[in-house]
Formats: sequence, C-alpha cells, structure tokens
Amino acid sequence: LLSLASDLSEEAADLDLDAVLDVPVVYASAKAGRASLTQPADGELPDADDLEALFETILGSIPAPTFDAEAPLQAQVTNLDASPFLGRLALLRIHNGTIRKGQTVAWVRHDGSTRNVKISELLRTQALDRVPATEAGAGDIVAVAGIEDITIGETLTDPDDPRPLPLITVDDPAISMTIGINTAPLAGKVKGAKVTARQVKDRLDRELIGNVSLRVLPTGRPDAWEVQGRGELALAILVEQMRREGFELTVGKPQVVTREVDGRTYEPIERMTIDVPEEYLGAVTQLLAGRKGRMETMANHGTGWVRMEFLVPARGLIGFRTRFLTETRGTGIAFSIAEGYEPWAGAIDFRTTGSLVADRPGVATPFAMLNLQDRGTFFIQPTDEVYEGMIVGENARGEDMDVNITKEKKLNNIRSATAETFENLTPSRTLTLEESLEFAREDECVEVTPEAVRIRKVILDQHSRVKAARRKD
Repeated sequence: LLSLASDLSEEAADLDLDAVLDVPVVYASAKAGRASLTQPADGELPDADDLEALFETILGSIPAPTFDAEAPLQAQVTNLDASPFLGRLALLRIHNGTIRKGQTVAWVRHDGSTRNVKISELLRTQALDRVPATEAGAGDIVAVAGIEDITIGETLTDPDDPRPLPLITVDDPAISMTIGINTAPLAGKVKGAKVTARQVKDRLDRELIGNVSLRVLPTGRPDAWEVQGRGELALAILVEQMRREGFELTVGKPQVVTREVDGRTYEPIERMTIDVPEEYLGAVTQLLAGRKGRMETMANHGTGWVRMEFLVPARGLIGFRTRFLTETRGTGIAFSIAEGYEPWAGAIDFRTTGSLVADRPGVATPFAMLNLQDRGTFFIQPTDEVYEGMIVGENARGEDMDVNITKEKKLNNIRSATAETFENLTPSRTLTLEESLEFAREDECVEVTPEAVRIRKVILDQHSRVKAARRKD
C-alpha cells in the first residue's frame, strides 16, 4: 500500500500538478475493515476502527454524475445477472432521462437494429439487496427485467428519439477447457451428487446468463462441452462453484484459444504488472522467462519494492499465480490485462516430471507407499480408494510410471525382530483444483467431486494408453 502511494506520487510529477495535488490518499486494509487518512507505520494497520474515512472520502471527492436534463432516455447495459423469478436482469447505467416500470423503450442492439420492448420490472440496490422501484433517473444504476436476449453494451433509449450510446465490447476468450460428466470409476459414490449430462448442461446455460465473457461450445461427445473464458482463474472459479453445488465433473487441461492470420497461428498475449520485494526479483524473472514472458519495463523507486511489466502468452499464465505466491512467500502482487495477439511463441514446458499412475483398482496401502516413496511425491493418503489410470503422485523422472499402490505385505508365522513402522512415510502433497489443472498434461484430466479432486489419465487402461501413444507418434 505504501509503495503504491509512493509510486503514484512519483507519477504525479509527469501530470498536471494542480489537478493531482488535491487527490486524497486513504490508507486502508480490506481484510481488517479499517481505513484512515493517517499513514500507518510499516507493518501496522490503519488507526481507525472502521471504513468511515474511505466512505466519507468517496462522498466528498467523487463528483456527481453529469447529465442533460432536456435529453431523452439513454441507458446502457454494463452487466448482466439472473433471477430465478424474473429471468435475465440487465444492469443499466442511466446517462440521461428517466426510466419507469412498465415503460416501453427502444432497445438498440449490437447489430444496429432497434426493437420496442417493455420494462416488466425495475429494481434498485439498497445495501446488499435489490428492491422494486417505480422510477429511476440519470446517474442511477438499476436492474431491469423483461428483455430476454439483451447483452452488455446495448442501449435502452426513447422510442421517439433513439440515441444509442457507443458500444461496450467484451474481450474475446483466451483460455478453454472441456467440462463434462464424471466418467471415472468412482463416479456416483457421493450421495446426492449431480452426475447427469442434462444437469451439467443446464448449469452451464444458467452461467451464460450472467457471465457474458463465457462461451459454451459443443464437442464430439454428448456429455462434454468446451467452455471458453478470459483466463484459467475464471474457469477454475466456475468449476469450483459447480463442485460446491454438488456436481461431479471431468475437466480437461486448459488450452489456449488461438487464431489463424494469413496462415500463421496467433495466440492471446497478456500485459502483466508485478510488484515484488527486491529479494524476489530474480525468482520472478526466471519464472516468467520459462513461460515465454518478455520484460517491457522495470522500475525501482528505492522503497525495497520493484515494479515490472511483462508481455506473456495467456497459456503461460496457466498455474502462474500459485507458483508466483509460493516464490514470493505470499508478498507479491500481480495483475494482467489483455494486450492483443502475437505469433505463437513456441512450446512451454510446465513440468519436467512424470506421473505415478495406479495400475489396478483397490485401496492404497502404507506398505506400498513406503516402498515407492523414493520414486516421487504422492497425492493420496494411505487407505484412499484408487483405480487403474488414476494419478497417485508425481514421478521424479520425466516419464510416467505405472505402480502397484495397493500392494500388501505378505504375512507369515515368523516374528520379525524389527517391528514394521511407517513413521518414515513422507507426508503426501494435497493439490488444489487450480494446482491440479496446472499439473495435468495433454493425456490427463481432472476428476472433480464434492469431496475430492483427483487427476487421472484420459485413457484408463494401461495397454490402450500405450497403443494410443504409439499411434500418435
């Protein structure tokens, strides 16, 4: 926070000082729910007990909306939502004029066509709730119902004097993944889980109503769909929401959405801005270099922090945030925006290790895990149920290895002088959904259930996998 305030002060030197010197600075902690106009000491929280300073600063500093009192209605759709009772809701910012419940307005669409529609419901926001309203004027942000296919950027205006506003465009999707029903052997083991293709498709269709950056495309299978979004994080959030709602899913590895221009493959590029302490500069630079990142600028203002800007292929950011937070011990700050498209940057090696793959169904035993732990790191615990083709760990070497993780120690009637102990069993590594999506390779996918996240091979049978790999080569 202090680094950012200092950074803004230095940037102000290049701007109109008369306009910048009056900009208020509020020192706030969102996590603690505090805000103050007094700069706290390093590592200390603001001295206030609430966010009143921020609230009063917003009221006193942000100018009221400007509008033409004589102009006809002009309201632009800035976002979408959905209601189980009202259907699609269009969130409007009213630039001019007045809108009323039951009013007939002109709907100007993206293609320039105009159609008269009726506002069946008008809602204002009060605290965190939407409440019915009869009228709203210029400067208000309201939600309206009754227009089924309306989308972001379109205008509601006066039918007698239609004046459409400039269109708002939504960035094209950059990342896609396949989402379908759970096809693993353990599917349906969770009581009450949603496992049918119809349930998954209905949920994806509902998501499209309020998430205009999302696209759902058919695949060659009736039980799986290609879902495209702005980034891996947005898609991972959707999968996590569905998991918490009780869905069982099979999720493919995230892929980049490319374009063909003059016979060449182009891929989306992100402009990433990073703020890190100086001691992590080398680690972050090396991390992005391996993901085809290209440094554009770097500034060190003597505060102990460094700001860098990179141009990175969108696919290079798959799993980046988890690694970034690990490398910077949770202190780094990073955000990115779409920059455009550039020619394909080449292959990116997300991992150089292989997978430990279970070669038979059963229950993982401590005896088998103890004998195999030198081979790599496990993702499962003793007594976990496994199946053939399930990835139970990460191989230290580059190739995959099929292992018998269910092997039990043979018993005999001879007492051992040294009793068997499992204290030396290395703790397993638990992967989050985002880490699992990053770990999966082209021939692997992620099994998502309300109770567990597992990685498995797309082709479970060992012999069939070998044949498929030979045909691919």
